[in-house]
Parts: sequence; structure tokens; C-alpha cells
Amino acid sequence: MTSQNSDASQAVTVADVVGAMEQAYPPHLAEDWDKVGLICGDPSATVRHVAFALDCTDAVVDRAIADGAQMLIVHHPLLLRGVNSVAANTPKGRVIHKLLTNGIALFSAHTNADSARPGVNDKLAELLGVHPGRPLRPIEEPLDKWGFTVPLTDAAAVKSAVFAAGAGNVGEYEQACYEFPVKGQFAPTAQANPHIGTAGGGLETVEELRVEFIAPRRLREKVRTALLQAHPYEVVAYDVAESHTGPADQGIGRVGELDSSMTLREFAARVAERLPVTRWGVRAAGDPEAMIRTVAVASGAGDSFLTQIAKMDVDCFVTSDLRHHPVDEHLRMGGCPVIDTAHWASEFPWCEQAAAVVQKKVHVATTVIDIRTDPWTVHTGGTQDEVHG
Repeated sequence: MTSQNSDASQAVTVADVVGAMEQAYPPHLAEDWDKVGLICGDPSATVRHVAFALDCTDAVVDRAIADGAQMLIVHHPLLLRGVNSVAANTPKGRVIHKLLTNGIALFSAHTNADSARPGVNDKLAELLGVHPGRPLRPIEEPLDKWGFTVPLTDAAAVKSAVFAAGAGNVGEYEQACYEFPVKGQFAPTAQANPHIGTAGGGLETVEELRVEFIAPRRLREKVRTALLQAHPYEVVAYDVAESHTGPADQGIGRVGELDSSMTLREFAARVAERLPVTRWGVRAAGDPEAMIRTVAVASGAGDSFLTQIAKMDVDCFVTSDLRHHPVDEHLRMGGCPVIDTAHWASEFPWCEQAAAVVQKKVHVATTVIDIRTDPWTVHTGGTQDEVHG
């Protein structure tokens, strides 16, 4: 599936595409163990065509080469687990060499794309007819509370600088701050280089503005640098205090209402119909006639959430890679029905979302590589709709 942006007059670089992706899927949302971002490639290289896939396999890379892509964006990091060599005769090294030889940069957005809004889990929920409400596991971002004083005549310029560094964003509001007039005083020594008054000239008083705002803690040094560079004083009076956490509207998973109530049997059939087809298929555990309205979803492997799900008022949990014992214990403890999908199927729809993100921000052609990288190739036997007893 290929889409061409109509305006290709401006050269686009790998760094431009990375910027678009990281704006939509901020790296700070990634889990501590994750490895997201640019994996290989020159940030200054020109990009005309970006390909998207869930996994960076040999077949996916071959398709990207055939499609003439200069960049490949995937969900699962190729080098998530440590390797000692990327020699061309190793599995991952072979892929890296093939990418570099053909001038293709590789980028990954993984758990940051899971937690972002909109992200992987929003796409999964919407496909299944579930309103993507609150996160299953919210991420509350630590915030700093800042304060500084500045002469009235310089206040606008300094505020603009810290806001440009990412400060003052509260929900859907930007450049948010409190300010009130104060009177400052200082006596420059003979060695000072004062913005107001003269060195050794005695006590000075000045009408100033006290400005207070919040900023993400991860931006502390960036905000500090902006403040010090823009402020006219030789020595800037400011303070930073660790504050409360920000809104928890981002995070892994989603919980929301199904567009219409239906039985587990019917909902499992909908999941199978709306997700990409795999050999794995779709399995459900629980009473097939149980009524489903409130649903929790978690793309990818999600049985670690079963303990939490058991304490929640939800009717069904949709995830992937479920194992026998965790599901059995969940049901024995009175937990809600669960639906198990193929890992690839629950996450592949995100590729279209990511392609739309890039095409909206930069002028490149985009291709979603529809190769099914789910590893399962045979599914045989089994029975249909057996009631859990």
C-alpha cells in the first residue's frame, strides 16, 4: 500500500522523519528496558520514500529495497536484545548490512508508540469498536515548578525563550504561567557587569516580574539553558522545585465501552473479522454467552496485566501471547473473559497510523509493507466454541 504526498519540492532528511515520529511517539514514553529511535542510517541522508512494517525481517527489507525506500520504520526494535556482532554472516548483522548497502535507514517506535495518544492501543481499540478511554497502566510524567524574576522590560523575551524550550504546557494549553510584580534590589561590586546600574555604584532597586510555570522534569536542563541565555542579568535569580505529576492520559493499554453489547462469542468473532488474518487466529477463554460491554485492550504480550484486570470492572480483556497457567488462574479467581490474538495482528494496524503521521508532517511517499511477519505458519486441529466448564 503506497501513498504519495503531493508536494515533493522540499528535500526531506532522515532527521526530519525521525522528528515527525518522535513528536507523535515521544521517546520518553518508552519503557526503561526498551531501545527505540534511529537504529542505523545517516540523519542527514535524503528521504523520498518511507516504508512501514511491524518487524525488520529479511523479507521486509527485501520489499523495502524493491519499493525504493530510503527509510524503514518498524515497531519492534531489531537490536532490543544485546548482540556481540553485526557481521554480515549473523542473522541481525545480515539485515543491518543489507539496509546500509542499499542506503536505507532503520527506525523503531515501540513501547513509546504503545503509550502515546493516538498510538498502537488506540488503533487496536478503534478497530474493535471500543472507545479508547483511559490507559490500562497510566504514565504520570514528573514535573518541575519553576520561578524566576526579570525586569519588566525583558519579561516577554525571557518567557518566550522558556516556552520555546517546552515549558508552560498544561494539557491543551500552551505558554501557561503565573506572574506578579515584585521589587528587587542589589548592589553591584566593582567587579560586576550589571545590566542595570553601574559597577560599584551602590544599591539599585528595580521593578521586576515574578514568573512561575511548570515544565517536564526531563526538560530541566533545556529550560535552564534557555532561561540563562535569554535573561539579561549576569546572575539570574530562579528556583526549581520537584512538583506533582502531569495528567495520566498516556500509557499502556486502553479501557473503554464497546459500541454495542454482545456476547463473548460474538465479540471474539468480531475481533477475528477486524484484525489481520493469521494462522494463530483468535481464541477466547470464558463463558461464550457472557455479555461484553466494557473492554480493556493491550496490544502485544499482555498476560502480565491479568492480576490488575481481575480487580477492574471490565467485561473482557483483549491482548496477545496469553499462557495457560496465568489464564487458568485468572478464570479460577473469577476474572473476566479474555481474548487472545496473534501478537502481530494486534499491532500491525498501527503501521497505517504511523504512515499517516509521517505523511502529514513531511513530504515523502509512504508504503505499508503487508508481509505477515507473524512466525506461526501452521494451525491444525482444535474444536470450536467449547464452553468453559
